Amino acid sequence: MIEITRLVLDVGLLVLIWMIQLIVYPSFLFYTAKELIAWHKMYTKAIALIVIPLMLGQLGIIIYQVFLVQNTYTLTSIVLVVFLWGITLLKFAPMHQQISEGNTHEKLLKKLVQNNWVRTLIWTILCAMSATSVFFLNNL
Repeated sequence: MIEITRLVLDVGLLVLIWMIQLIVYPSFLFYTAKELIAWHKMYTKAIALIVIPLMLGQLGIIIYQVFLVQNTYTLTSIVLVVFLWGITLLKFAPMHQQISEGNTHEKLLKKLVQNNWVRTLIWTILCAMSATSVFFLNNL
């Protein structure tokens, strides 16, 4: 059951990150500075209501899995999730703060899109690992 719950969270984060990568972040380039600042403040509050529970749930389940068994699947998962938390808090949160404070320069907005490919790839890998565990490896 824990594997199914993790898969649901991983799929949720996968869909979310791909929507952000392909739709939300690129759209920032089409706003005027004033519009982007106003929209971004609403966006970050709203997206946090979705992202925070998903990320906390994913982290909690993976910590529990590592507690139960230490294998390539669980240890790789925890390393990837800790890395995601690190870059989200240390790299992406400051970029979003800059936008909210009025830095809407094209260079920053393009950097946000470009750098986010790392998170997109990692969440894709985590979801693939989770799906493989559930559907092919009898729930490692």
